[in-house]
Amino acid sequence: MKITSCIKVLPIVVILLLFNSTVFSQVVVERSKDKVVISGIPYYIHLVKKGETAYSISKAYGITVEELTKEIILSNPGIDINKLPVGAEIAVPRREFMSDRQKFDDQEKKYIYHKVLKGESLSSIAEKYGLTVRELRRENRDLRFPQVGDFVRVPGVNTAEIQEIEKVKTDIVAAIVEEPVIKMERPAGFTPVKELRGSLDVAVLLPFYLRENSERIEIDSSKSIKGKKIYTVIKRAEDWIYPWSLDFVEMYEGILLAADTLRSLGLDINLYPYDIKSDTIAITKLINSGKLAEMDLIIGPVYSYNLTAVAAYARDLGIPVISPVTLINNSALSSNPTLFMAGSSLEIAQETLSKKISEYYDHNIVFIHSGTLGVDEDIKRFKNLIFTELSYKLPFDEIKFKEIPFYSRSMFNNDSITRLSHALSGQLKNIVIIASEEDPVISETIQDIHGLSKKFDIKVFGYQAMRDIKNLDPKYFFDLDIMVYSPYWIDYTKSDVKQFNSDFRQKFLTEPLPKSYAWQGYDIAYYFLSGMAMYGKDFIAHPEIHYPDLLQTEYDFIRKKAGDGFENQKLFLVRYTKDYEVKLVEENKLIQQK
Repeated sequence: MKITSCIKVLPIVVILLLFNSTVFSQVVVERSKDKVVISGIPYYIHLVKKGETAYSISKAYGITVEELTKEIILSNPGIDINKLPVGAEIAVPRREFMSDRQKFDDQEKKYIYHKVLKGESLSSIAEKYGLTVRELRRENRDLRFPQVGDFVRVPGVNTAEIQEIEKVKTDIVAAIVEEPVIKMERPAGFTPVKELRGSLDVAVLLPFYLRENSERIEIDSSKSIKGKKIYTVIKRAEDWIYPWSLDFVEMYEGILLAADTLRSLGLDINLYPYDIKSDTIAITKLINSGKLAEMDLIIGPVYSYNLTAVAAYARDLGIPVISPVTLINNSALSSNPTLFMAGSSLEIAQETLSKKISEYYDHNIVFIHSGTLGVDEDIKRFKNLIFTELSYKLPFDEIKFKEIPFYSRSMFNNDSITRLSHALSGQLKNIVIIASEEDPVISETIQDIHGLSKKFDIKVFGYQAMRDIKNLDPKYFFDLDIMVYSPYWIDYTKSDVKQFNSDFRQKFLTEPLPKSYAWQGYDIAYYFLSGMAMYGKDFIAHPEIHYPDLLQTEYDFIRKKAGDGFENQKLFLVRYTKDYEVKLVEENKLIQQK
């Protein structure tokens, strides 16, 4: 059995860097031999060494400081241009191609240049002009993956032909009724996962921050004498882990355990982890290398812009891509039929909450949010959903709904609790919706509600983020009997949960916390790998046919329309009861979390 893995996660393997205190001598910058094509433009990938500056690097490559600065800001947002961090990878444009960034030879009669729009791929562009993907790639060898704003050279057509093509396509689209989304019946009980066959190659694209973990020293500049900072070298402990790595190291640990479980059932799994952070350089190099084309499944990346790039690339190859964490919105699903969002977006939470709130149609509803009145699109959408659901139960003019934009008490001298008191009803029961994911809004609002709860009958609903508040006494949640929709619920009495904890402890010498990404990593890998092994391509088109018993979630993947990707719509209603227990509300029953 072949097992491929290039990351050892506990402890993380780190490379000790030599620390040289003589940094004042002039540094000779050597040109990098590493080259990459980003959005059709050739670049050098330069690894910043000690003592190098934007000025010295630009001179070495024969470009101006301004040109280099622009590229650094675009490809590495947040980097300090005046103090380039040692080890940073920066894209340096090749001098001979600088002019190509500004203009294209549109006088060449045999070609036109198509500007890439959102959602377009080489496949869709080729179809648009009546070409094959191979013909289009032949003319754009440096543009393996086009991004929005890129220009693709299209051979053998002229402007008149393009206008005619556009007219015909418009007429056809107008005459076609959108293909309905066909959903197959979900199994009545859990799908048994037993004997498996076959081999699957899986790319795991997560921000491990390997370079940051390899740095065993840090510079402490917190002290100063007479206004001048004193720099002290601090050697980190051997078991130190870069803080931003931890969540995704644990996610990978969960993936490893799921792979071990499925291997024991006969499935051959090869894992290929890659350190993909927020910059676009690493993911562009990986896509251009062609290594992802050999994968059966891709887990990650976690950042939206990298995820969109990978999903569009994998779409033409028919490779499923899994977004493993909750994103701000689900726009990446558009025209990406092999993309799966394992975490529900805010839109799904709002839809689910709206249906639940409609059960209390005869209550006084108070809607608290931190958005700008009438401007914030999320807030407007949520309000419209609530009114739509309520309108099924009673006439519009009978809906009792009050809206309160949140203002910090520190700014308005407790005015917020006064406004809240005026919005609540003494005659009717009250529903308070906290439509915010911001810690200050949630914590201050809950404290205000708690202070008024003896005078008013109040039931509180909120987003999943409410469960993650750290600076608020949990007593408030239990006293208010708060209910929150969450994509995750762990029953520690289940045998598979106990086994997971035991295996995790044995392999990694610790146990995952309830909010650890290890649970997500295991469920994602177990669900998709077992589904692909059992059903093949049918599973990718209809994931609802597979319903295995997972650790902390249930996947209910639905696509809005044909051609889009899938989003998990399963949310659990979690309740904090007055008897200080956290319970799952299921079919009007309370199930206690052990």
